[in-house]
Amino acid sequence: MASTGGLVPITRAFLASYYEKYPFDPLPDDVSRLSSQIRSFIQDLIQGFPPTQGESLLIQEADSQPPHKMDENMWKNREHIEEILFLLERPHWPSVLQQSSTAEVAEFATTLGQLKDKFQATLRILESFQSRNSERVFNTVMTYMPQDFRGTLIRQQKERSERNKQAEVDALISSGGSIRDRYSLLWKQQMDRRRQLVQLGSATGVYKTLVKYLVGVPQVCLHCLVIFSCCDLIS
Repeated sequence: MASTGGLVPITRAFLASYYEKYPFDPLPDDVSRLSSQIRSFIQDLIQGFPPTQGESLLIQEADSQPPHKMDENMWKNREHIEEILFLLERPHWPSVLQQSSTAEVAEFATTLGQLKDKFQATLRILESFQSRNSERVFNTVMTYMPQDFRGTLIRQQKERSERNKQAEVDALISSGGSIRDRYSLLWKQQMDRRRQLVQLGSATGVYKTLVKYLVGVPQVCLHCLVIFSCCDLIS
């Protein structure tokens, strides 16, 4: 069990002072220019190939304001990428393109295939980033827990909980749930994890004493759980 000496609560003020050392460089002008070109291209496509109801929903999603929470933003990015990958599959192309076999369509198909590969690679990076971050945070917290049966019980409970959540997702997919349905469930599960941390971090009275001494969670870690669970940390 790692020493908690020197640990301090991670608050908005603490994070703000930390990130002041790493100023964010503004996006280059090319980003705005390319975004405008893409939007213009989309409008041309919509005029030539009116979107279906599902495609219209995707367009509305893309035009909406990004979520405020950083982790919700990542889940939304994953959802949008999966929707794009779905539309890039040949069976989901506009019928005009599917029925044509001209050289122009063949070239277009090659371009779409290259785009699909790039989006697929981006999706894998996002999934890996979220998975590694989640595991790293959990392992960091566990270093401050007793390295005995209590730590083992916490790990087993986490693994059991994650298996149950995955079973929920699998059941939804088996029943024909859409990509949007799946990510709505994934975000609900993420919020459930937050609520559990809030309940643990906000423990009071006898329960707080049990958590601190029986489970072995240091007080400063309890405080951090509330901060991480409830706040957009640097907003």
